Amino acid sequence: MKRPALDAEMELFRDSARKFFQTEIRPHSERWREAGIVDREAFLKAGEAGYLCMWIDEKYGGLGLKDFRYEQILIEENALHGDSGYFITLHSRLVAPYLEHFGTEEQKQRFYPGIMSGEKIMAIAMTEPDAGSDLAGMKARAEDKGDHWLLNGSKTYISNGILADLVIVAAKTHPENPHGVTLFLVERGMEGFERGRMLKKMGMKSQDTAELFFRDVKVPKANVLGQPHAGFYQLMKGLAEERLIAAAGNVSGARAALEVTKEFVRNRKVFGKPLSKMQNTRFKLAALDAELDIAQVYVDRCVEQHNLGKLDPTDAARAKLYTSELQGRMVDEGVQLHGGAGYMDEYPICRMYQDERIHRILAGTSEIMKEIIARSTLD
Repeated sequence: MKRPALDAEMELFRDSARKFFQTEIRPHSERWREAGIVDREAFLKAGEAGYLCMWIDEKYGGLGLKDFRYEQILIEENALHGDSGYFITLHSRLVAPYLEHFGTEEQKQRFYPGIMSGEKIMAIAMTEPDAGSDLAGMKARAEDKGDHWLLNGSKTYISNGILADLVIVAAKTHPENPHGVTLFLVERGMEGFERGRMLKKMGMKSQDTAELFFRDVKVPKANVLGQPHAGFYQLMKGLAEERLIAAAGNVSGARAALEVTKEFVRNRKVFGKPLSKMQNTRFKLAALDAELDIAQVYVDRCVEQHNLGKLDPTDAARAKLYTSELQGRMVDEGVQLHGGAGYMDEYPICRMYQDERIHRILAGTSEIMKEIIARSTLD
């Protein structure tokens, strides 16, 4: 089905973004994969191009582009022409909006210039060794010391953990209230803030994921994000968009896997004819193409609702659940249709298979998404 038409300005934006990913990102992908981290320069170049935090208001020097479709275009073009570990969307649309929603005017004036230019890379630290989706199980603590907060604890599986200059850290601040969490803006260089090892992962190897440690970190009161003890509810506010971001990425990743698989089966000959002429191949890919088309329509509808401020969290959960499971089926079928070549690291489908697996876990596991949907439909 033909997608809703973009206006001329957005079409030009897509062309520009495609060239950016093709020339500035894809050529470095292999080196970044081996290093386990992308160059900081890649964020600076995105900042120069105006691709970081495009929603920031013009009064702060931003572009004021609040339409989510601009970010959706970046997600799609990165999936097709960039690198899966290049996490500018995490920086721009997952973490930075917390400043927009809960930051003070002083915090915005202080941090917006750096996060727009790419000089200050952002991350968010919620997950702990024994607390993932269950924020009530969080053990990181912060104590009010009058003129500052004293932060102690550890976080793990933190995306952009090594590169990050500004980390939003969630910590318990109200012992009697399991939801008494406060968000803190922890900056690179604060005494007691340390990076642990860069974690080795199954996939998305160019994206730096790390452990973070906080040992008596003195966080100034000026670096409290939003109201003390209200962090749990602040985190909940961003979940619908986080799952929409995931869904847009899942559909784009699945589409990229379909394209490389189509190219392979057209060129691979079996019993004297292209694999693409075999009925099993044709039927498998036709079914996946149909599912992808339907998923894209649903995601585009969610984007439309999000732009209107009406995206239902359950609909976002449905989008995230369905697209992540679909992407899993697509890369699995892609590997199968590649045969032995699909198991070789030199083929893109092999890496796509490795990269995909996290998407049924991050932004809420498939099981969590099912529970959210069940509560809406059964309770």
